[in-house]
Amino acid sequence: MTPLKTLALSTAAAVMLAIPAMAAPQIGAPAPDFTATDTKGNAVTLSDLKGKNVILEWTNHDCPFVIKHYDSGNMQKAQKAVADEDTVWISIVSSAPGKQGHVSAEKANMIVTAAGATPTHKILDPSGEIGKAYDAKTTPHMFVIGKDGNMAYMGAIDSNSSPRQSAIEGATNYITTAMANIGMGKAPDPAQTQPYGCSVKY
Repeated sequence: MTPLKTLALSTAAAVMLAIPAMAAPQIGAPAPDFTATDTKGNAVTLSDLKGKNVILEWTNHDCPFVIKHYDSGNMQKAQKAVADEDTVWISIVSSAPGKQGHVSAEKANMIVTAAGATPTHKILDPSGEIGKAYDAKTTPHMFVIGKDGNMAYMGAIDSNSSPRQSAIEGATNYITTAMANIGMGKAPDPAQTQPYGCSVKY
């Protein structure tokens, strides 16, 4: 191999090593930061919310599993149960243009109003940038970030993966449970579960 080729390969290897791989979120590690504009035109930067608990909810209004939790009022009940000045709930739509669940900001706001939902912000992520940073796999896929900015819980909304509304009764709601633990100064238990639902339509 000529010296020139050796130098070229060494340089290429150095460049590849210098590009950090996008790691999946981990419990106890800082949550991936992001900046976006919500459907009402408000700027939202996760790092600016440090000092508050933040709940991220990946959603798709056409997904049967999302319909299960909204038509039953279960998601709205969870939103109201954790609502206080120290908690921010952000619903995120990562459906790409032309894919199921992709909506305009106007339609997204209409869906929120019609459902009687009360997220603090709703964010459209058609590029999938935020969703991929969080390795969001399903709708719903839930994340709880503590006041320190570290990931406290990630996974399913509850313990029953059936699409039937009747399955909600008796299921453990992992979000309200996690928030109750955090309120008592404890780590969520469980801190991580397997998410279920429709695939995120990147």
